[in-house]
Amino acid sequence: MKLSVKFFDELTAGELYNIYRLRVSVFVVEQNCPYQEVDAIDPAAWHLSLLDGDEIVAYARVFRYGEDSAAIGRVISARRRAGYGSQILKAAVDFAKRTFLPKVITLEAQVYAKPFYEKQGFRQASEPFLEDGIPHIRMNLPVSDTASGFTPEQE
Repeated sequence: MKLSVKFFDELTAGELYNIYRLRVSVFVVEQNCPYQEVDAIDPAAWHLSLLDGDEIVAYARVFRYGEDSAAIGRVISARRRAGYGSQILKAAVDFAKRTFLPKVITLEAQVYAKPFYEKQGFRQASEPFLEDGIPHIRMNLPVSDTASGFTPEQE
């Protein structure tokens, strides 16, 4: 496994295509949720891809969120139940800590995924709300509570 970490402007057209293809296939097609998946956050974000050869097996984006916090979004694994989601989330948390020196890392999780994020130390920080017709919650991870452990070969 290799971890690719690139700011938006560093992505090749092919890399961006593969990222958008994965995100749309799950968040729009699989979840039957028509919404504008490609958004204004992408150009301001770091894009982390866990690669098996040239194939993206997991992805997340990381960006500054306010003055002393960072956010993680679009956490996705192409292969379910293979541990790739946990690996990319750990890598995203570690990257956010090193890059933004935040006091808290935040994300908006689909409610069904709450236990997945809780295993990584995130805690529910809001009541459920609908985003694009899907129940979500905001979750926070205080940086003092973060623990890394994923150190793949980085591109």
